[in-house]
Amino acid sequence: MTALLEARGVSKVFGGSFFGKKRVVALENASLLIEDGKPSITAIAGESGSGKTTLARLILGIIQPTTGQILYKGRDVGKMTGDERKAFRREVQAIFQDPFEVYNPFYKAEHTLELSIEKFRLAASRDEAREMMENALRTVGLRPEETLGRYPHQLSGGQRQRVMVARAFLLRPRIIVADEPVSMVDASLRATILESLLKLHQELGVSLVYITHDLTTAYQVSGNIIMLYQGAVVEVGDVERVIKQPQHPYTRLLVGSIPLPDPKLRRGRERLRISLDEVSGGTGVGCRFADRCPSATPRCRESTPPLFRTEDRRATACYLYVDAPSISSDEVAKVFA
Repeated sequence: MTALLEARGVSKVFGGSFFGKKRVVALENASLLIEDGKPSITAIAGESGSGKTTLARLILGIIQPTTGQILYKGRDVGKMTGDERKAFRREVQAIFQDPFEVYNPFYKAEHTLELSIEKFRLAASRDEAREMMENALRTVGLRPEETLGRYPHQLSGGQRQRVMVARAFLLRPRIIVADEPVSMVDASLRATILESLLKLHQELGVSLVYITHDLTTAYQVSGNIIMLYQGAVVEVGDVERVIKQPQHPYTRLLVGSIPLPDPKLRRGRERLRISLDEVSGGTGVGCRFADRCPSATPRCRESTPPLFRTEDRRATACYLYVDAPSISSDEVAKVFA
């Protein structure tokens, strides 16, 4: 069966031009698969600068991979025809981190909804379009009478973000790529926005790619997780196993940094540390986490570890698991099967 969407060993390199611009590997050899007919929620997690947003932009076709492919229904996104790309734009929707930047401040908030209805010919009349917008807003917990007719600056961050979720609801997409959708809203609204996304997943069968640095919400909403560090995939698998029993030292340290409800409790003594090599860009050889890793060995600095299939629905890029069979980037999708 053809996958609905597949990122196949994609890498993205910025810079490295003839003018001496520094070459930056933002993402290296990352893979992702969303099956057709099997809606899923996959979290892409890691620190700032780990390559999460780069992967999101590649999936959305905003930028093209340096190597590898993004395939939608078996077609290379970068080689789609006009009609194919229009269908792709409707079926793969984005919700970005900043709920203000996506609006034109000179238009009222409903303009983004009206554009979607007009472009994809969703309504036969103005009255039908108005009804569709009102229903979509109610679905995400907004009152149409308090939202329609207002300019973006007259709405709160949470309201602006929920209007974007309502826009996605209007289009009935197959996939939503949500890039840090709750990081810039009040804590009280995060649950509402995530609940709206989960409603789309459960009621409409929409698959979600949830980009986040927050492992708590990743654990709460997703079924699978991909951990990134400096553009490299370090651990993939079932979110329950990865968060509750992390294997890669980086994942363990991130999970250990999650605050506990009781300030008297401590998860452990391991802490993330910054190295001079990391600040200066590293040596480019071996494991990228080696200079911060409490378990690093000389081998870690000599060669990059592959992903080892450590158990069912789990793979980890760490030499601590060298006895397990290694897998290629093209086989990462099998981890989630």
